Amino acid sequence: MAKTKATPADVDAIAAGLPGTELGISWGDRPTRKVGGKGFLLYHAPHKTAIDPESGELYTDLLVVHTPDMEAKAALLGSGGSFFDIDHFRTYAAVLVQLSRLGEFDRDDLVEVITDAWAAKAPKRLVAQHFGEPVDPFEDLAARARRALAGAGIRTLAQLRERTDEELLALHGVGAKALQQAHALD
Repeated sequence: MAKTKATPADVDAIAAGLPGTELGISWGDRPTRKVGGKGFLLYHAPHKTAIDPESGELYTDLLVVHTPDMEAKAALLGSGGSFFDIDHFRTYAAVLVQLSRLGEFDRDDLVEVITDAWAAKAPKRLVAQHFGEPVDPFEDLAARARRALAGAGIRTLAQLRERTDEELLALHGVGAKALQQAHALD
């Protein structure tokens, strides 16, 4: 079965279909897809730092795609696809692609790259829910408090609710702030 080739319209459709996303702006006036207030896709304006080495002209249709880390960036750059880098982004976990070259990608591959960019910026709970993974109910607590609860065998909100405030405060690593945060958990 033939794969569907990606189009520039797919970028927004894929990003908008991910939970918690919004279209905002960054870098002054650049349209940016965000999750939790953090950008994961940015439409790059033509700029002297992004010049096509073959034509010497400014790129006019660049999309900056955040990557989870520098290793993921290196993998995309080494994949032989249309992703590339410029000096301005060498130390930043992101790759660039020309919108006009998206037809060189299978749409499914573009979905994977954009979803990875989203997951790198989205809150952990949202990512876990999206992928159907178990959600850590205590992820927002300080690491010391999470370790104390785990050490006491408390791994669910139901188990937490079975304990008195005095029992919880007696755990090394659970203080008044952690107790207050624990009470606020859904």
